[in-house]
Amino acid sequence: MLSLCFPTEVARVAAAAAGKAFRRLSMESQSRAEKKVYVHYNHTDSCKFARWTAKESYEFMRARPWQDVVDFYSDIVSGRLTLSYLFGTERTRTSSIHDDENEIPEVEAGSDANEDRAGSGRWARANFKIVVSYHGPSFDGWQKQPDLNTVQGLVEKCLGSFVDEKRAKLLKEKCKPLEGCALVAGRTDKGVTALQQVCSFYTWRKDVKPSDIEDAINSAAPGKIRVISVSQVSRVFHPNFSAKWRRYLYIFPLNDGENREQSIGSEVEVENFHTSNNVGKQSNGCYENIENLLINDEGGFGSHEKPRNFTICRVNLLLQRLEEKLLSYKTFARDTKASRNIGPPTECFIYHARATEATLPCPVNDHGEGRKVMCVELVANRFLRKMVRVLVATLVREAAAGADEDALLKLMDATCRRATAPPAPPEGLCLVDVGYTKFDPQNSLIP
Repeated sequence: MLSLCFPTEVARVAAAAAGKAFRRLSMESQSRAEKKVYVHYNHTDSCKFARWTAKESYEFMRARPWQDVVDFYSDIVSGRLTLSYLFGTERTRTSSIHDDENEIPEVEAGSDANEDRAGSGRWARANFKIVVSYHGPSFDGWQKQPDLNTVQGLVEKCLGSFVDEKRAKLLKEKCKPLEGCALVAGRTDKGVTALQQVCSFYTWRKDVKPSDIEDAINSAAPGKIRVISVSQVSRVFHPNFSAKWRRYLYIFPLNDGENREQSIGSEVEVENFHTSNNVGKQSNGCYENIENLLINDEGGFGSHEKPRNFTICRVNLLLQRLEEKLLSYKTFARDTKASRNIGPPTECFIYHARATEATLPCPVNDHGEGRKVMCVELVANRFLRKMVRVLVATLVREAAAGADEDALLKLMDATCRRATAPPAPPEGLCLVDVGYTKFDPQNSLIP
């Protein structure tokens, strides 16, 4: 009898010991979390007390009607609306130009592809440029990841029907799914929409037509992803390395109270902004939008006393100082390896940076008025992970604090990511298009 009960008793004791160990680890983990100290960057300018902390900035950016922006992007992806609703037909039409025929020559139907095989292997291959539009909140980002619904995973699954026999046999031997390989101009994060993302796919098959690729992708997830165009191009084309610039648009929805404030005193704001360098006066730009601010015992403002208002005019002035400048990843990027923080690849050149007010086609009151939003357009030769979102959040924070017009340039000197605000929500960000010729400012969305 004892021999029969012994294993059961051992199992019970082991289970009890494991339970105690788990509870002890949980308590230790909770204790470490409570004792964790969050270090804030020590700003030294005259606006330091009016500037939001990381938590305050995060809460300010999140407390907005983001669903209106998500729905607007969804209507554009599905083809029900275009950006012309925000910026006008003419400017939106010019922004859809991706490349020049001389830069990326298309392959004519019936041409002998073997004549263009230099440096590409024994057999000629067909290279296709695919421009797609997809709704960011419907996917877990672009990059393919296990057990996640990603844009790359969906596109490559559709392209599996067009791979050559040799690759299909190789994938079968490795017990891998039959998928194509899609290169992309830039990977977007989870929740980020793309209106004209550029990717490419090559195959050794000679019977693949652009219309076949378009139909395969369009039928995969209607309403979530849509092919804008498919064309066969030269094999020297690479969607990432051939690109000269990328254009991003961030739509920042305004709350009802902020709608009225944007139309009050914008001209006065411009004048005050350019004369805000008189540090000897309390109205030096940091406190000009704040009345009766109280300083606490520690020499700063309470979170409820800090400025909560900003004007789009001021954001636009901050942005214009970034044009024709090199922007460092050391301050405005997130989740980047340390090895990427040294050398030219860690900088991007800003071609165009502007902000303006617009209206979304969603009624928010009894008069049928649409949602007022702030649109931020950024064009540069490259961007890194979360860089645009960090820029937008920092712009709003600095505009509310009344910082000087060169505030963002000064933040680059800090070379510390804690000096900037946490990334703005991904729902507002959109990759508009990618260019393969020199950027023309006349084709900007916001002049």
